[in-house]
Amino acid sequence: MASLHTQSTQAFEDENVNQLEKTGRSCDRLRKELKRCIKESACVQRDRLPAAECVRKHDGTVPERCFVLLSTFSDCKRSLVDMRSRFRGRKGDL
Repeated sequence: MASLHTQSTQAFEDENVNQLEKTGRSCDRLRKELKRCIKESACVQRDRLPAAECVRKHDGTVPERCFVLLSTFSDCKRSLVDMRSRFRGRKGDL
């Protein structure tokens, strides 16, 4: 008889996120990669501005990849308080 449980391996499209170790906290890998992405941006490194201000400016000094990570991270966090996610699973968190 076949097992009902199948081992599924889900992965993010971004390989940098996949390489991070799982900690058991919700959305943690996304948070770490978002933090690293913004810290390495030209806005923070060259202009010495705070990360929050760099994200608000949206002037091209922060890569578009960081904004995609920010969107995915916010969807993941939002799904934690959404009662429908009990049935559907968290968005963006693997």
